[in-house]
Amino acid sequence: MGTRPPTVLLVHNSYQHAGGEDAATRKEKRVLESAGHRVVVYERHNNEIATYSGLEKITFPARAAWSAGSARAIRAILRRHRPDVVHFHNTFPLISPAAYYAVKAEGLPVVQTLHNYRLLCANALLFRDGRPCEECATRVVGWPGIRHACYRNSYGASGTAVATVAVHRVLGTWNRMVDTYVALTNFAREKLLQGGLPGDKVVVKPNFVFPDPSLGEHAGRYAIFAGRLSPEKGIATLLNGWRLLGGRVPLKIAGDGPLLPEVERVAREVPNIDLLGWRSEGEVTALMQQAAMLVLPSLVYEAFPLAVVEAFATGLPAIVSGHGAMAEIVDAGRAGLHHRPGDPDDLAAKIEWAWTHPREMAEMGREARREFEQKYTAERNYQMLIEIYDSAISRARR
Repeated sequence: MGTRPPTVLLVHNSYQHAGGEDAATRKEKRVLESAGHRVVVYERHNNEIATYSGLEKITFPARAAWSAGSARAIRAILRRHRPDVVHFHNTFPLISPAAYYAVKAEGLPVVQTLHNYRLLCANALLFRDGRPCEECATRVVGWPGIRHACYRNSYGASGTAVATVAVHRVLGTWNRMVDTYVALTNFAREKLLQGGLPGDKVVVKPNFVFPDPSLGEHAGRYAIFAGRLSPEKGIATLLNGWRLLGGRVPLKIAGDGPLLPEVERVAREVPNIDLLGWRSEGEVTALMQQAAMLVLPSLVYEAFPLAVVEAFATGLPAIVSGHGAMAEIVDAGRAGLHHRPGDPDDLAAKIEWAWTHPREMAEMGREARREFEQKYTAERNYQMLIEIYDSAISRARR
């Protein structure tokens, strides 16, 4: 590629409710631009769906599988800007995998970050009925996802998600049209390989924290939960665990979501629960810099819980469910603790231990910061990203 940093086209389908995926995409763009790359963006937003006519809604499932409009738009961008690599973050449901074909028609490399388990599961979470579920993960057609209405509790929406993946599995899109997949953890990579992706195309690059928030004082003597107030995040486990603690440990909850009324009710009944509502990224960081521990009792495996590495960056240890990505990121006994997923008694026991062992928790906080410095800085992530781009460009040329 010579001395000129590669020009990158970033492609992303934004969600109706912005989350970690959207934030990670924005941060990657900022890091690339700060390193001197020209970054072109093609983005569509799920808010478009609300403006659809009746006919557009009827034809929507077909366009989720193959959006000719998005493919044409991307091909025009490619011819105008001639990027060196095209980096996809999300194509579902408005952009569609048709965009890969447009890129390949121009002879350019395709990199796809997999922020979730969409290729294996209709709801992208590997989660159903309150627990992890892998019933569809190795199937060509994920019929159980439709039968259980796993996506948005809708048979139609679930059918669209399942059909999109199945059509492109049959077409060979996932194997032929993507040069490099980026999984966020080794755990996710193993699940994706079990689901049929070629091992030589799936690399691991975690998300990162940018800018570095720096160490906090952690003098606040409280635990913090930061995230969406929804069932899969283990909110019931969190609240029941705090009932068992009887108010001995102050808890601050930063977030919003469908379980907000339930959290408000419990906060009135249980002492020392402070419900803060939605908070900006900067406000959450400031809270983490004073907290004694982060608590993330997710029932889902998680793809990559940004809150954990954000906490690590401030020197805050994390108490997390001992499965999936969380168990991989948080080295139990070194940078935090694991509790049994969905078990409020075990969560309460771990919180109690952490609260009564401040010296040990302070050492875990120092280890958490070391983890951040070794693995999750923007500088380290940028190095990994450029290696991925170089590899994808070489693969595409071959």
